[in-house]
Amino acid sequence: MAGIAEIRPKEGRRKSPFRAALEKAAKTIVTVVVTMLGLLFITFFIGRVMPVDPVLSIVGERASKEVYEAAYKALGLDQPLIVQFFLYIRDVVQGNFGISLRTGFPVADDIRRVFPATMELATLGTIFGVLLGVPLGVLAAVKRGTWIDQIARVIALIGYSMPVFWLGLIGLLLFYGILGWVGGPGRLDIFFQDEVPQVTGMILIDSLLDGNLEVFRNALTHIILPASLLGYYSLAYISRMTRSFMLEQLNSEYIITARVKGLSERAVIWQHAFGNIKVQLITVIALSYAGLLEGSVLTEIIFAWPGIGSYITTSLLSADMNAVMGGTVVVGLVFVLLNILAELLYQFFDPRAK
Repeated sequence: MAGIAEIRPKEGRRKSPFRAALEKAAKTIVTVVVTMLGLLFITFFIGRVMPVDPVLSIVGERASKEVYEAAYKALGLDQPLIVQFFLYIRDVVQGNFGISLRTGFPVADDIRRVFPATMELATLGTIFGVLLGVPLGVLAAVKRGTWIDQIARVIALIGYSMPVFWLGLIGLLLFYGILGWVGGPGRLDIFFQDEVPQVTGMILIDSLLDGNLEVFRNALTHIILPASLLGYYSLAYISRMTRSFMLEQLNSEYIITARVKGLSERAVIWQHAFGNIKVQLITVIALSYAGLLEGSVLTEIIFAWPGIGSYITTSLLSADMNAVMGGTVVVGLVFVLLNILAELLYQFFDPRAK
């Protein structure tokens, strides 16, 4: 009995914060590794089943049999599939995605060149979506059932259902072709190209760092329309989720208690109700941002935006599988990292998670 009594306190002892943090970090690392292995397997499998011969893409259709076989062995295609998969993982871990058949440069270098353009576009679009979508969702919840709520829901519905290519073309026709309020396709007018040194790859930031306000203004006129278009889709998602979260809080008992105590409606809405949904909104905003990073393909094509979506699409049409697989892996990795960041912010802002 004495032995059992001695054991019980040890079994009921709580884990130290350091140990709990280590266990959580280990679980996160395992989750990331498993997710990335799954993504690598899918991209590897797609690269093998695509009806494209990577050897012919390199040596050309007129190459001799000896040249073809030498390239075949150099690419490791003579190895068993499982060996090829592990070789592929080894190269990806080293940041080696191969050479782009279309550009002739390493795929990793191409991605470093084009990804900042997508990040700049998606970041500005997310900012638009948050600044407009959150207040719209709160207002729709507070004015539930009124004409304000109906208008907010229609705006969100249009954002979900309207084809992005149609809105993009209409926007270019109206605001660029007819009114001339914004710049045309591309990131800059041709005579502003290469005027500022690339530090981050994002022209708005680089032009400010260089103190070149003329380039900044020109870049802003080009990005404002595609960013607003992406921001509209982000607004539709964020406003809808914000409205749903706020309705749940406004129907809670503590809100009724706060009103009975005589708190102002402003304090009830923004301090109490909205204060309790901020943590949920972090996840929503992170997912929206990730969605814009990976889903801006049509927007980039319409506006001739040299981002990773346009890069992957052009590479796919050119049967450049190294570029397609490399771009897909990078986008997937960014999506995973953004989810981890959302989880960390969730724990930081929510005392209950600590």
